[in-house]
Amino acid sequence: MAYNTKKIALIGILGALTVISLLFAVILPTTKLSLYALSSFLISIIIIEYKTPAGWIFYITTNLLAYIVIPDKLGVLPYTAFFGLYGIIKYYSEKVNNVIFEYFLKSLFFNICLLLVLFLAKQYFPSITDLKYPVWTVILILQFVFILYDYVYTMLINYYKTKLRKLLKV
Repeated sequence: MAYNTKKIALIGILGALTVISLLFAVILPTTKLSLYALSSFLISIIIIEYKTPAGWIFYITTNLLAYIVIPDKLGVLPYTAFFGLYGIIKYYSEKVNNVIFEYFLKSLFFNICLLLVLFLAKQYFPSITDLKYPVWTVILILQFVFILYDYVYTMLINYYKTKLRKLLKV
């Protein structure tokens, strides 16, 4: 019985932290990407502790809660379309145990999301696509940002597994 209570408590706390980080990402003028990245990392803790099905349920539940609680629904879209899913995609792609194919899968997911954003931005928000730099330059820079994001994400997962997990006694 204690195990289930502990499990529910951890899922509830991480779910609340996810929605709070998304709320702050919407209302704060800066640190948006950091807060979206934090929300992405929290789903990985659920996957580490309770496996992928729990991760999917966590993703769906936090999305529903975020859309109910957060007034700016557009601000939840980055979590729905990329950050929330990335922890799950990362888990599946790293199960392949082939570093090149793993990065290919993760990059494929990122680039599909990026192209979708660019297409939708061009269709519905044409003024946003008037960038200071050529689109291809921005896309190239974002590739490096994504690689850095994945690296930091991996470091955070390792830190959780080696240090935080013991402190939390999960």
